[in-house]
Amino acid sequence: MPTLVAESLTRTFGRFTAVDHVSFTVDAAEVYGILGPNGAGKTTTIKMLTTLLPLTSGSATVAGFDVAREPARVRAAIGYVPQMISADPQVTGEDNLRVFARLYQVPRAERAERIASALEFMGLSEFSQTPVKFYSGGMIRRLEIAQALLHRPQVLFLDEPTVGLDPVARDAVWGQIERLRREHRTSIVLTTHYMEEAEQLCDRLAILHRGRIVATGPPATLKADLGTPGATLEDVFAHFAGEQIEAGVGFRETQRTRRTAIRLE
Repeated sequence: MPTLVAESLTRTFGRFTAVDHVSFTVDAAEVYGILGPNGAGKTTTIKMLTTLLPLTSGSATVAGFDVAREPARVRAAIGYVPQMISADPQVTGEDNLRVFARLYQVPRAERAERIASALEFMGLSEFSQTPVKFYSGGMIRRLEIAQALLHRPQVLFLDEPTVGLDPVARDAVWGQIERLRREHRTSIVLTTHYMEEAEQLCDRLAILHRGRIVATGPPATLKADLGTPGATLEDVFAHFAGEQIEAGVGFRETQRTRRTAIRLE
């Protein structure tokens, strides 16, 4: 049974339709990628599914709960890592997790163990007492994923999880995402501008263009269906979206890059 079902998901802002009758499902332990040029509706789709934006029309269930009628239950069953940095740079990694453990209402008796486990899982144990302002961009992203995992969500939403990261940091985040799916059976929905990331991580993809899904399927199938020998995922994107994809930083650089990405979206 799918852990996420979206049916004719629609969001309008006045006369502008940002998301137009989008439908898809996500299975348990599946990594589902949403691709699209800036302004295609990727972040708006994620915000509706995480209850941050009301649906104009359509419906969606996440972990069996209705997004419109049961938002509190949906929020309890999901983790969400937005583009904007959510970690406090002035306190340590452990202190950041402690705040999120309270926000997620993790039982007091379980907080210390869950925090230690999340730090270990994301490879941050030795930096637990280091202020986040001294973290690299990749470490910040891994800390934010750790924050979103404290309450053991069934579905994890990642909005541009590696934007602004250098290739080494990006590879480290990819490794942790793959571990989450393999070891925790977590369903993951991510948006990305990186074709290599989509091909490496995603079981299936949806390409959004002007608020609509214009192509969907496994990366290999999408390339094969293009009918061009040696077609790449970049070729698929350019064909369906009508344009090319745009494709060792620290806290301030990462924050600046993510802010730019949000403004463009």
